Amino acid sequence: MASNPNTETLQLKIGGMSCSFCTNTIRQAYDRIDGVQEIHVSLSHEEALLRYNPQVVSPTTLRDTMRQLGYTVRDPRKVRSFEEQEAELRTERRRLWLAGAFTAISAALMLLMWLKLFPLAILRPPMQVVMPLLALVTVFGPGGYILKMAYHSLRRGILNQHVLLEFGAFAGLTGGTLGLLGQWQNIPALQFPAADFFAVATFITTYHILSGYTSLLVRTRASQAVRKLLALQPATARLIRENGETVEVPIDAIVPGNLVRVHPGEAIPVDGRVTEGTSTVDESIVTGESMPVEKEAGDEVIGGSVNQAGGLVVRVTQVGDESYLQRVARCIEEARAMKPGLLALVDVVLQYYVPAILGFAALGFIIWTVGAWFVTGQPNFPRAIFGGLAVFVMGYPCALGMATPLAMIRGGGEAASKGILMRSGEAFQVFKDLTTVVLDKTGTITKGKPDVADILIPKTETAPTPDTLLRLAAGVEQGSEHPLARAVVLATLNRRLDIPITRNFETFSGKGVRADVDGRTILVGSQSWLAELGISAETLTADLHRVQNEGKTVLLVAAEAADGQRTLLGAIAVADTLKDDAAETIARMKAAGLRPLMLTGDNARTARVIAAAVGIEQVRAEVLPDEKAAQVRQLQQAGERVAMVGDGINDAPALMQADVGIAIGAGTDIAIESSDIILVSERLGGVMDAYFIGRSAYRKTVQNLLLAFAFNGIGVPLAVTGLVHPAWAMIAMVLSVSAVLLNSFGGRLLPRTVTRRASTPTQ
Repeated sequence: MASNPNTETLQLKIGGMSCSFCTNTIRQAYDRIDGVQEIHVSLSHEEALLRYNPQVVSPTTLRDTMRQLGYTVRDPRKVRSFEEQEAELRTERRRLWLAGAFTAISAALMLLMWLKLFPLAILRPPMQVVMPLLALVTVFGPGGYILKMAYHSLRRGILNQHVLLEFGAFAGLTGGTLGLLGQWQNIPALQFPAADFFAVATFITTYHILSGYTSLLVRTRASQAVRKLLALQPATARLIRENGETVEVPIDAIVPGNLVRVHPGEAIPVDGRVTEGTSTVDESIVTGESMPVEKEAGDEVIGGSVNQAGGLVVRVTQVGDESYLQRVARCIEEARAMKPGLLALVDVVLQYYVPAILGFAALGFIIWTVGAWFVTGQPNFPRAIFGGLAVFVMGYPCALGMATPLAMIRGGGEAASKGILMRSGEAFQVFKDLTTVVLDKTGTITKGKPDVADILIPKTETAPTPDTLLRLAAGVEQGSEHPLARAVVLATLNRRLDIPITRNFETFSGKGVRADVDGRTILVGSQSWLAELGISAETLTADLHRVQNEGKTVLLVAAEAADGQRTLLGAIAVADTLKDDAAETIARMKAAGLRPLMLTGDNARTARVIAAAVGIEQVRAEVLPDEKAAQVRQLQQAGERVAMVGDGINDAPALMQADVGIAIGAGTDIAIESSDIILVSERLGGVMDAYFIGRSAYRKTVQNLLLAFAFNGIGVPLAVTGLVHPAWAMIAMVLSVSAVLLNSFGGRLLPRTVTRRASTPTQ
């Protein structure tokens, strides 16, 4: 609902769109309807967003208008939408096979005629029957839906590619019919090859169907990422009723607050919080992390992740469209319907394009009728018809209309395959001008959770090995709920060390813990607490200073003998460690000419240490959330194009302010909703993958536009002369559209290693 009480919003999922002319057609149609206040159409997402006055026009009228234009309105439910998309693809495939068969027969007959493999006297009679029959069946059969769309567009005064195609097709039918009439009645003025005209009507209709099928195929396959995400969520869940009974119910029957039971080895069906049980959960399918995560009471779990070890009872917090997987899916299929600037520029050109083509066709006809009569004394009708038809064929705008969307669809599909969700078309446009990348620290450059970074052992004969020290510390810490304790326990499990049984566990708030492990008392805590107990850390002074200067937190481990004597065994340094690809990603940024800058709310010392470790020279620390946005704004006012990478609530204002906001998929909902791009995994390298994909997509856009404009700009004026045979015009048009398609998707035919090398060029 919009802010205006007299305005409502209707979002339609559309089927049958093929190029940017379709978006222009839809906008023009709704602009003519009273009560429609705003219309945005996205070809990439096959959506229309309408803002309208419900007191003037009804949603039913708006949906019916879309259908009257020849497009389908899909079910808003995503799974049904996928089914309808696949059904639409099958229908288009059948049309293409049928039209392709007619075209193949027509082409074979034309070759027989051109190559003179049969005497013309024998070949001409069957061709006079078969060629018009093939043309009529193609135009009114598989191409009938195009004729319907052209009719409804023309009825509304809209000139688009469907109208232009039908002008060309009916010009072919008319020219062929006149040619037959000239042959049968022996009329000298109409002695031109009827078969060529009928063939052109068949060819351009088939190629229009092929173009539509290709675009639909690309969008359908690119959207499979959404289907895979939704498939991760089980169809049923084990609901625990109030009487304790467990029953299996459809996932749609689950509501927030319900309790569900998850057995080992099962996919977790809902987003929720663990209330009972302890287990390890594989969240790699959601976060990209291969290491299982420990889950216990109070921990959140994500639907689609896999429960590995123990049983869990989960209280549901999010269901349906609010669940994690559904929110990520919306980023692909239900993203904003706003279009990027370059596509809007193309639409401005296209507003004048079709009338210009009709004008050129009329000009060619006038030149070779009225003009020829004025110069030579008689009109040249064959050349006039040749010229008009060639203009329609050469001016067929599908290459122009497909140029920008196909480049962006290709880029979006490539990004989705790498776990990058491009929510905004503007992201493709901005990357080419990007100068600065601002990065949050915690959860962006670092993993966002404590981990054992160093194990320090005194240089004494009785000192334990690092594994022994870690095992003893974990034996004590397994009784603690502190995050640092969990880091020690998890590190021990990761090293596949057994954790000993603990007795007489004691905790000292803010200081440390103590327990009996392997027959002796072990203490784990802060340096100040152990100093209070008379335990000296002199043997580790230098190492302790080093790790503390690196911003790491130190836990000292000591043993207490039966006689009360205490001995330092070693120290464990815990820190929020760097992501594995952080340093490599920063190096790639610099190589690409981008300036990395760290912007964090953490203390300056820790920020500088982390920045130095990955190669970032500029650091701004202890920055509050609203100050982050102000810092980004200052960079923009200085002429910088800024990308912001973050994952937390405190990053949301800066993500919104930046020219391109990039959210880590494992981050908070607010950060995700404030961003233009989402990295589904926690891998930081996705930032540069998105950068190179965005730049590549923009280059493809420019190349496609140049190809399309060059063809139309040169071909149409030549066609006016009447020297371009309609069949050759058709071949040239096929080559033009094929060049745009090949330029957009040809790279996918290359070996994967070549494609990868091309996407990350050295600077």
